[in-house]
Parts: sequence; structure tokens; C-alpha cells
Amino acid sequence: MTVRRLSELEKTERRLAWLRTVAILTLGWAVLITIYYLTPPGVVPARHHGGFSTFLRLGFAAALFAAILAAQARRIVNAELPELRAIEALGFVIPLFLVLFASFYLSLSHSSATTFTEQLDHTRALYFTITIFSTVGFGDITPKTDLARIVVSVQMLLDLVLIGAVVRLLLNAAQSSLARAQPPSG
Repeated sequence: MTVRRLSELEKTERRLAWLRTVAILTLGWAVLITIYYLTPPGVVPARHHGGFSTFLRLGFAAALFAAILAAQARRIVNAELPELRAIEALGFVIPLFLVLFASFYLSLSHSSATTFTEQLDHTRALYFTITIFSTVGFGDITPKTDLARIVVSVQMLLDLVLIGAVVRLLLNAAQSSLARAQPPSG
């Protein structure tokens, strides 16, 4: 396999590569959202659990996310078109991050109706997660318990990490792969 830049492809080849990327992302999002909506709110019940258990679950979700991110970085480094592979990775890990937090908020809401200003369903939990991620924070849904406020604060901090470090990591993986493919000058 030869590592190539997207700009090195013929116009038709480039279009097909972009279409493939869009198709992969569309399928990935469809599967992710379908799994999210088909998973019952209490599948990982927060009920009968204290703060420590909540943070263990959050830690497990973070470890799962980190493992998927590492696998994506490896795929970029080994890809024929690392630039498009980096776009695919970003297009998958960001929605995954959002769905993981939305699932977590959904579980918290179903453990106690007083966790947020309103009971969350799948759509409201995803909406709340996206408003936190985008820093819009309309204020229509807010955390009411200290545990929920802490989890939302953790998401806000991780949002910054995701936007900064993760994007940089994936783009560096693509650049590294392209640099290795360049013949040494001299």
C-alpha cells in the first residue's frame, strides 16, 4: 500500500474517496444513533449507586473512548489516504463522545427525577450534551444535584481536551504517515 495525499489523486478518484468517507461516516452515525436510541435509559442504572460508582462508570466510558481513539490513530498511520482517514476518525469519535455522555445523563435522569430541571429522554439527553459541547448552554435543561453538576463540569473540561488535543492527535497521525511516505531529500 502506498501512502498518498488527497491532492495527488485524480479528480474522479478524489471524488470517490470523498464519497466513501461520507458513506462511512453516515453509516457510522446511523449505527451509533440507532444503538443509542434502542438502548433503554436504565441499562446502566445509576439508581442505588453513590458518587464513587458514578465516577467508576465515567472512568470506564473514558477508557473505552481512549481505546477507540488509539485504534483510530493506528488506522490513520496505516491508511493509504491518512488525511481522509483522520476526517473519518474525527467524524466518528466526536459523536461517540457525545453519545457516551448523553447515555450517562440519561441514566442519571432516570435514577432520580430531580437530577435535572426536567426528566430526560434520549432526545433531551443528546440535546443537553450537544448544548454543553457547543458551549451554547441555553439553560432550558440544567443540572440540579451536585453529582450532575460535577459530571457536567467533567464533560466541559473534556470538551476542551477533545477539541484541542484529540483533533491535534489525529491530524498529527495523518501528517506523520504522510511524512514517512515522502522519500528522503538529499
